[in-house]
Amino acid sequence: MPQRPSSFLRSAFIALAGACALSTAFAQQAAKPAQGSVERGRYLAKIAGCNDCHTPGYAQAGGKVPEAQWLVGDKLGFQGPWGTTYPANLRLLMQRMSQAEWIKYAKTHEMRPPMPWFALRDMTDQDLASIHRFVRHLGPAGDPAPEYLPPGKAPQGPVIKFPE
Repeated sequence: MPQRPSSFLRSAFIALAGACALSTAFAQQAAKPAQGSVERGRYLAKIAGCNDCHTPGYAQAGGKVPEAQWLVGDKLGFQGPWGTTYPANLRLLMQRMSQAEWIKYAKTHEMRPPMPWFALRDMTDQDLASIHRFVRHLGPAGDPAPEYLPPGKAPQGPVIKFPE
C-alpha cells in the first residue's frame, strides 16, 4: 500500500508550486513591452516642457491651463533660418499612432527647431510609452496646427523670431 506524503511534504510541494507559478507570472510580465502609465505621462508632459509649446497660453499662465486644453498644438509660429514651424497637435497626432509607432517616431524623427527632438530620442521606451498613454487618455481635441512654411514664406499669424 503506497504511503501518503506527510502534511509537511504536501505543504512544501504546494508552496514550491505556488512559487514557480508566481515566478513564471513575474517573468512573463517582465517580458512584456513597457505599457506606460497615465500618471507618469502626465508628469513627463509637465516637466519635459511639452505644454510650453504644444498648449496655447501655458507658459504665460504659469502652467495654470486646464488639462482638458493641453497639447492641442498652437498657431503661434517659430520663425528662423529653417522657416516657420508650429507646435503640432499631439492629441490628434497620437490618436493615429500606436504606442510602437510613437516610440519609433520619437526615437528616429529629427524635427525642425525649436523642437528638442534629441530629448525625445534620449527618453526611455517606458517614458515614451507613458507619454503616449497619457496623450491618448486625454482624447482627440482641437484642430491641426498650421503647416510648416519654408524660409522666405510669410506667416499669417504671430511668430517668435529667432536670429538669422
